[in-house]
Amino acid sequence: MNLTEQNRWFHTNAFHHAPVTIAVIDRNFNIVEANQSFSNKFGPWKDRLCYQTYKRCDEPCASCPAMATFQDGKPRTKEEVGVDREGKFCYYIVNTHAIKDEDGSISHVVEYSTDVTESSELHHAGRVLFDRAPCYVQILDRNLRVVLANEKQKETFGNGEGRFCYEVYKQRDRRCHHCPALLAFRDGHVHTAEHVGLSKDGERTRYIVTAAPLTQSDKEITHVIEMSMDITDLRRLERQLKKASALEESIISHSINGIMAFDENRRLSIFNPTAERILGCSAGEAFSGAIKSSMFPEAFQEILEGKREDCYFDETIVISSTGEKIPVRLSGVTFKSGDRPYGCAVFLQDLRNRKKLEAEKLEAERLGAVGETVAGLAHSVKNVLQALEGGMYAVRSGVERGNKERVQQGWPVLEKNFNKITRLVKDFLSFSKGRLPETQLLNVNDLAEEVVTLYQDVAEKHNVQLRCDLDPGMQPAPFDPSGIHTCLTNLLSNAIDACVMSEKPERSVSIQTRDSEGVIRIDVKDDGMGMEYEVKRRVFTTFFTTKGGGGTGLGLLTTRKIIQEHGGKISLDSEPSRGTVFHLEFPRNRLPALSKNDGGEL
Repeated sequence: MNLTEQNRWFHTNAFHHAPVTIAVIDRNFNIVEANQSFSNKFGPWKDRLCYQTYKRCDEPCASCPAMATFQDGKPRTKEEVGVDREGKFCYYIVNTHAIKDEDGSISHVVEYSTDVTESSELHHAGRVLFDRAPCYVQILDRNLRVVLANEKQKETFGNGEGRFCYEVYKQRDRRCHHCPALLAFRDGHVHTAEHVGLSKDGERTRYIVTAAPLTQSDKEITHVIEMSMDITDLRRLERQLKKASALEESIISHSINGIMAFDENRRLSIFNPTAERILGCSAGEAFSGAIKSSMFPEAFQEILEGKREDCYFDETIVISSTGEKIPVRLSGVTFKSGDRPYGCAVFLQDLRNRKKLEAEKLEAERLGAVGETVAGLAHSVKNVLQALEGGMYAVRSGVERGNKERVQQGWPVLEKNFNKITRLVKDFLSFSKGRLPETQLLNVNDLAEEVVTLYQDVAEKHNVQLRCDLDPGMQPAPFDPSGIHTCLTNLLSNAIDACVMSEKPERSVSIQTRDSEGVIRIDVKDDGMGMEYEVKRRVFTTFFTTKGGGGTGLGLLTTRKIIQEHGGKISLDSEPSRGTVFHLEFPRNRLPALSKNDGGEL
């Protein structure tokens, strides 16, 4: 093969089949020759200028390496960004060399370009990932100097490139104990540790640092990369969570209410000491299955089953592990995260002591009322005894003198006062007797109608109109029928008497019942003569009566006692010449339990 053939072979094979793009450019920036790789990369080139082909521009590049080589003949290497034949940006490294004529002038330059698009993009992406990583990233040399640091590290600790890592992170002048970077340099493995540093503002910063070997040269590790995750807020939240958990545990443990919580699978998760006392079993027994849903009211069982979200009982019954019925105030609630339930809880307030105190209070009130009336009883008995002495004297003197008329005068006095003291003693014994009400479920509307019917004829005889205003929604409740009947009889009788003593032409008495907000109310109202202040003050405290010799003064005291035995209270409003209203109130949660022979408790 002669020299001409070698040149032709080189031009055909070496030039066109070279793995790099090659272009020959004249002084006017025309591409006069290009190989196949160039055509494949940048597309058609004939009759086109280099900057039109490389970059799709209409003007020469501002820093054109070909122009500089034309001027001084020196080769140049530069990284450029162009546009390929598909219109996409591409990155390439271009080497520019001068082609000299025989006289030494430069008529053309040749450019060799290597495509580095993929590696440039990867490098760029890696740099973006390095700089924008949401953690601290730095590269250290063997002296623990920071060779490169990302933006977050610089933002928190300042620009530490060229400084020792312990100076940057901790503002100290010596290496850290348990340094993960030193360990990575020593054994070539990944090491992790938690450290506390100081930010550029002097604030304590907690972070977990992971050090890993980055490069090796002759089996020696030359650099380590450290990635540190800031856990300052995490540790702060952990401390707050621990404090909140300790506070919650203390509140639950020392709560005067029983607290139980169940998870979404209805498994018991919380059972505090008060719940142990109320339900009569230890926490260990409770968690072992001693607590059953049947121990609670049906409404809370529905919460456990997901059929309702909450419930509240001012007073209800729960069953202890021994079968004892415990009166409690109970509330239940479902826990939710958004719309998803994840458990429920029940809160119990033991009412046994309160019930005991209420019973003792009622008994104390009854005994107090008895004590208040003893003095009045003695005074009344004394008056009756004086009248008896007068009658006895008349009878005895009549007998001694044989004077029948005098005997006949004294005997009615004896009979009248004997009957009066008999009635007084019987009423007092009834008043002072501490019997429990014999209750049964009844509707007080029925009793009210019965008493009104009983006194209808008496009222008509004295031209007094009787009326009923009864609550149609009244629900049955545990009452002693005889006791409540006595109360209504006493009050209605007194109301009719008050109307009779009034000088009004039209007079009326009414009984009104209401059942709302857990309280049964009965009002007995009349538009009779009313009461002065002094009468109202004395009406419940002594053997006071406005009926003269026809009354013992124990009617209202007995009424108040019966109402107290039912857990209720009585009060009155009265104005002279306008009438009187007696208010009876019976909170349902204070009513006595049903008598055993009437079906058990309510």
